Amino acid sequence: MLPGALAAHASAEPSALFAERWIDGTNGAEPATQVQALDADTFVIRQSVKTNFEAPFVYLLFGRDKALLIDTGAQDGRIRPAVDALIADWLAAHNRTTIPLVVAHSHNHGDHIAGDAAFRDRPDTTVVGLTPAGVAGFFGIDPWPDAIVPFDLGSRKLSILATPGHQSAAIMVYDPRLKILLSGDTLYPGRLYVPVNFLNDNRASLDRLAAFAATHPIRAVLGAHIEMTRTPGRDYPHEAASHPDEHLLELAADSIAELRSGLAAKLDVPGEGQVHDHFIIMPVPARDN
Repeated sequence: MLPGALAAHASAEPSALFAERWIDGTNGAEPATQVQALDADTFVIRQSVKTNFEAPFVYLLFGRDKALLIDTGAQDGRIRPAVDALIADWLAAHNRTTIPLVVAHSHNHGDHIAGDAAFRDRPDTTVVGLTPAGVAGFFGIDPWPDAIVPFDLGSRKLSILATPGHQSAAIMVYDPRLKILLSGDTLYPGRLYVPVNFLNDNRASLDRLAAFAATHPIRAVLGAHIEMTRTPGRDYPHEAASHPDEHLLELAADSIAELRSGLAAKLDVPGEGQVHDHFIIMPVPARDN
């Protein structure tokens, strides 16, 4: 876990995608959310670790006809005000008054859906269901989970990949414009929790993902958390209140093959993690979904 001297040898490795350092709980007061843009139509929102130790990342993508929000944050987050402000700015920049919003989820764990209630009464907004059937029905993933389907925001056609394993309704979103893969909790710089009863589902999902990655260029894999330090193989304690010397959010495309290879191991003992430089595969007890 995190040694006391870790912050003393913080790396100056720059991010290729983000101009600012992410809020990480180390500099006193910080806003409830931080927004960084990947381009004029793509925004990444981080919830402050001071509001919730999960400190999740949320993604907002605009097309000509609709916008897509992936996740609504953890408990005590203030994601809707950040999203509303971004939408208002985008509409003003495009001389428009409205755009439909689709609220979907990387998966249905509480730290990714806690803000859903704030969006249910929002005008011109659709909140996608949380079950595999609800997700499959909305996006047209048939058969689930094998089909990879397009989702067109209007002159911006995304790909939706079903990736059950971490959780039964998990998906990833690929954006060919920016060549980014939004990977939720299936792959990110942190502890990749895999219920032992879903190991085979996760392996099958990584097989499909690896095949997809072989034919689609991926500049960066962007997940929903950061739980690793910049020291290879070193994570933060569970529920850490701050993240000094934090790992970059983005992972390289070759992390997909690395995770797929790691999942080939037995991994049937909860709590016995498999440590990699940029993530830790962590088997956990069986779950219902």
